[in-house]
Amino acid sequence: MFTGIIEEIGSVKSVRPGSQSMTLTIAASKVLTDVHLGDSIAVNGVCLTVTEFTVSQFSADVMPETVSSTSLRQLTAGSRVNLERALAANGRFGGHFVTGHIDGTAVIREKRTVDNALYIRLALPENYEPYLLKKGSISLDGTSLTIFEVNQTDITISLIPHSQEMTVLANKRIGETVNFECDMLAKYVENMLNRGVGKKETMSEDYLRQHGFM
Repeated sequence: MFTGIIEEIGSVKSVRPGSQSMTLTIAASKVLTDVHLGDSIAVNGVCLTVTEFTVSQFSADVMPETVSSTSLRQLTAGSRVNLERALAANGRFGGHFVTGHIDGTAVIREKRTVDNALYIRLALPENYEPYLLKKGSISLDGTSLTIFEVNQTDITISLIPHSQEMTVLANKRIGETVNFECDMLAKYVENMLNRGVGKKETMSEDYLRQHGFM
């Protein structure tokens, strides 16, 4: 479990491809201070398991399903990546519940600066509209963010200066892809509604507001 609060930006040292899989070696510092074999580290929002490490880098295997369904397949030596260790039981919870299980990839459509904020508009695949709520949470490349505008499958988020500096999102260009993970709580709510009442009910912002979720 993660929070979406990025701890540091790492740099890909090497990408070793398999027939359908890959092994990443990533240079880092902060996330390695208490690392152990088998620990979970989110790389651009994808939960990966540490298989080897030194004081300055770690390696993780990426299975075929993750390669095909996330933007990790686009990484090359020198790529910068968001890194976050799994949440400690006694840690502060500063973002929102992030599992590291990516729903898919979104495409950056527009970037614009408004005063001290960087607005980024992204296009998500269809079928995710129930989870795209104004003022709701979403994880983009592992970063916990608030949606402040929704237009069908397009969303707009805003990066404050700190997030622009401490994550890779601000340097992504129009047309590039980012990993997204919708709010886990929204998915659980929809699943309970669909299973518990004997008939399918569509989750919407109005429904959540009427039933006290917002």
